[in-house]
Amino acid sequence: MLAAMGESAAAQSSTRQTRIYRLTFYNMHMGSQQARVNEFIASQMPLLTKTIAGPLGVFNVFLGDHLPGVVTLAGYPSLAEMETSTRKWISDTGYQKGLAALEQGPEPPYDSADSILLEATDYSPEIVPLKEKPKPSRIFELRVYHSPTQRQAGLVHERFSGAEIKIFHRSGIHPILYSRTLAGPNMPNLAYLTPFATLADREKAWDAFGADQEWAKVRKESIERGGEIVKDIRITFLRPTDFSPIQ
Repeated sequence: MLAAMGESAAAQSSTRQTRIYRLTFYNMHMGSQQARVNEFIASQMPLLTKTIAGPLGVFNVFLGDHLPGVVTLAGYPSLAEMETSTRKWISDTGYQKGLAALEQGPEPPYDSADSILLEATDYSPEIVPLKEKPKPSRIFELRVYHSPTQRQAGLVHERFSGAEIKIFHRSGIHPILYSRTLAGPNMPNLAYLTPFATLADREKAWDAFGADQEWAKVRKESIERGGEIVKDIRITFLRPTDFSPIQ
């Protein structure tokens, strides 16, 4: 979110409010960096919520490839809206002043920033902010399933849009976003974000899913059609900041 990004995307669906998401990872090596970045983003929230039309989330990584870390997720109706929104907040004088202050000092605020352009799938729900902030805060699990080929990635999305989501829901797994990466690493893929009340609830839900007899049948049929259609799975655990609209 601190860095702009412009890429071409597929034609936007006229029936979906949020089609494009920008997912940004701020990779750090010490805790003071996380606090500084969080303080900066918190100070810019009035501007960001005003200029970003879709869902907005700010999270701290508590388990993943890079610790510590901050992750932002910003949604837009279209790529054009994302570009217009970005120009507005990066040109704001308050933003520029705050960014200059953030970057002062002997240590940079973060080591690197990786932005990924996502497109919501046709079967993805819209992210709807909660009316009340849960106590205690929920956790979020971000999963990215990388497939060896486009054909196999298509089979993953076909499986999810069919039986798998139904099995998810009865197991206690309720993702708020399903997407594919348009620009970024580990393509082709399926990336999805799931909230859980606690880690214990997360473990219980995944255990129920793994033990589901229909899931065993669906997975077997999937392998028979396309082989091992998921080459690897990358998981990152996130906790929303106090000021994050997505809670």
